[in-house]
Amino acid sequence: MIYNEDFFEIENLVNELSVELLNSQHVLEYVSIYKEMDQSTEVDVVLTEFLKAKESFEKIEPYGKYAPDFKEKRRELRQKKRLLDTNDLVSSFKYQETSLQNMLDYVTHDLAKAISDDIKIDAGNPFFEFAKRGCGGSCHVS
Repeated sequence: MIYNEDFFEIENLVNELSVELLNSQHVLEYVSIYKEMDQSTEVDVVLTEFLKAKESFEKIEPYGKYAPDFKEKRRELRQKKRLLDTNDLVSSFKYQETSLQNMLDYVTHDLAKAISDDIKIDAGNPFFEFAKRGCGGSCHVS
């Protein structure tokens, strides 16, 4: 790699973008709700109960329906997971996390398209429709 003025200019622009992203409303809201969730005793209790139910179920899962209490432990695990997912702080956190990921996907898309329309972008989000993924199958035609 050749280090010239263009490289340093790009590096400075990337640093500026990083600062702008870190100060964006999406990131600030994400960090805020993460801290609130992390400090919540209610979330801690629900998470601990979920993890205990998960561990208990995972011990008997390989035996399937032949394990004693299989259905009961699976049902308990689903109930604990639902309690965790429907907790206001946890659901707010997941919403902010998705919102931040979407914003980062769009930034990545815009950066790639600024360079070339042929750059393939793996957004990792099935709803990220405008991203060009893979070869589109045309590379397999003989």
